Amino acid sequence: MRRAARSLFGPRARLRWVHLILGGALAMPYVLVGSVIIGPATGGTDVFGSFPLQLASFGVGLPLAAVTSLFPLTRPLEAAAVRWLCGVDTDRLAFGPARTRGEKGRTAGWFTLHLGLGGIIAGMSLAVPPFAVVLIVLPVVAGLRGNRLGLPEVLDHTWALALAPVAGVAMLVALAGCAAGGGALLARWAPTLLGPSPEGRLAAAEARAADLAVRNRLARELHDSVGHALSAVGLQASAARRVLDSDPEFVREALAAIEDTTRRTVGELDAVLGVLREGDAPGTAPAPTLAADLDGLLRRTRAGGQRVTATVGTDLEVLPALLSREAYRIVQEGLSNALRHAGDRVAVDVRIAVTGGALEITVENPVAGPATLTDPASSRPGGGHGLRGIADRVRLLGGTMTAGPATGSSGPAGESWWLHVRLPMKGPV
Repeated sequence: MRRAARSLFGPRARLRWVHLILGGALAMPYVLVGSVIIGPATGGTDVFGSFPLQLASFGVGLPLAAVTSLFPLTRPLEAAAVRWLCGVDTDRLAFGPARTRGEKGRTAGWFTLHLGLGGIIAGMSLAVPPFAVVLIVLPVVAGLRGNRLGLPEVLDHTWALALAPVAGVAMLVALAGCAAGGGALLARWAPTLLGPSPEGRLAAAEARAADLAVRNRLARELHDSVGHALSAVGLQASAARRVLDSDPEFVREALAAIEDTTRRTVGELDAVLGVLREGDAPGTAPAPTLAADLDGLLRRTRAGGQRVTATVGTDLEVLPALLSREAYRIVQEGLSNALRHAGDRVAVDVRIAVTGGALEITVENPVAGPATLTDPASSRPGGGHGLRGIADRVRLLGGTMTAGPATGSSGPAGESWWLHVRLPMKGPV
């Protein structure tokens, strides 16, 4: 019972009733135009004095409403009203002007349906409540029992007079039911008539995919640049603290490396944040590449005391710009993983070479303990994203990646962590 009452008189039902009343209000100008046409056509008869002629005027006005719905603002305004008053989800509606013939036809159908149902419910809302109230109070107000109000003669009977309040309440409930049904019908048809076309859905999906790709790329850039810098700075500061009294020269070198790392990272951060603004921000630092920035990356990593051996078996200048940028981030993240998991007292071996038309990158380091052998989907327990970011870069470039305990490398199996990436020189096939 409570559920039925809520469906008839609840907040959502009342808002949909308001939406129908607005449709009736929008229908009034078209009904007036229809009356101007129907009046002369029927010999100058008073249209508003005849209910059939009023219906005829209403029938003539609806096609006029369908024609005027072709204006560009019709669909955005109707979609906004449906969203707020009918409770239809935003992603199921199209808020731009109708462009194609199909979209215009569906918009015309919706506008006609809204004004048609709205006109009927609005007319019932004006006529039914006063008559229902009269029936409800008729048994207790004797002055209303005359024929001046045009009441049916059957109400002169005692039994009919006793049932009049029941009939009045039933009429109000019936009106609420009609309004609720009309509102539910409009809410059901709104996504079909006001929703995006298949082409529009595809365009929206492509836009969301492009936005997600940009967000993922920014996340990878921030993780690789800032994450590596924080790991390197932390390692350098820790090493400098340990030898603060015994090796002042090393401390000075470590502080200089920290300064250089933070300055460069701020520049990279500005470059990444520039993507979030309109266009690239002028004056921001270019993205680092393997050809131009590998030496600096190795130097800053070694400044923290970590032993890094690098073997470069190819001319890095000949690498495509995109490949060089992504390869730099892969090497940077590989060193960051070694810093985080192996510490500063182990040797890290980096090998870069071009073999069989592909750039191969290998980063290998001894493991510090069982905690190092983490799932390749995460670079560290607790939610790291280093290897996941590398995997994303490799996938976009059409390459392959292997990460895990070393097998067949320089150290015994299971005692070294091995990251191997193979990137085609010509990009994904």
